[in-house]
Amino acid sequence: MELDRYIEDIHAQLDAVARSGGEQARELADRLAAPLDSAIRLALQDALVAAAEEITVELAPGSVELRLRDREPTFVVSPPEAADGFDDGDAEPAPGAGSPSVIDGAAIARINVRMPEQLKARVDRAAEREGLSVNAWLVRAASARLERAEDRRDREHRAPSRAQHYKGWAR
Repeated sequence: MELDRYIEDIHAQLDAVARSGGEQARELADRLAAPLDSAIRLALQDALVAAAEEITVELAPGSVELRLRDREPTFVVSPPEAADGFDDGDAEPAPGAGSPSVIDGAAIARINVRMPEQLKARVDRAAEREGLSVNAWLVRAASARLERAEDRRDREHRAPSRAQHYKGWAR
């Protein structure tokens, strides 16, 4: 999505208002125009993020993400059947807007994850190699890690804390 068009529209409106205020107002508007670009771009991006979040609530269990590439936002839409890497045939319909989805009897919760850009790039590549969405890959990775931890705890709980050795002679 090209934001420059909207920023230029705001500049044109500022210029039109400044013209009605005389030469000093127009000079002031010219000096303010460039510094306002970043603030306007950020406000537009915030509005797009809020819109994506509202749409995601209505689309659940699908989602809409806003991604930035070279300062330009793009939307990524994940339909419900592909959003979480689960087969939508097993999903129960969400009872109402904003309600968590239910898949295989378990409620699906949405979280935001912040990670270093390098790690995110590695996660993106790993998910692509496996033919999964990033979300599905992260769910599998977290599940696998937790299962390994639980298995280790179970083994430690069953096994004595020290190995039992017997020494001596038997008859």
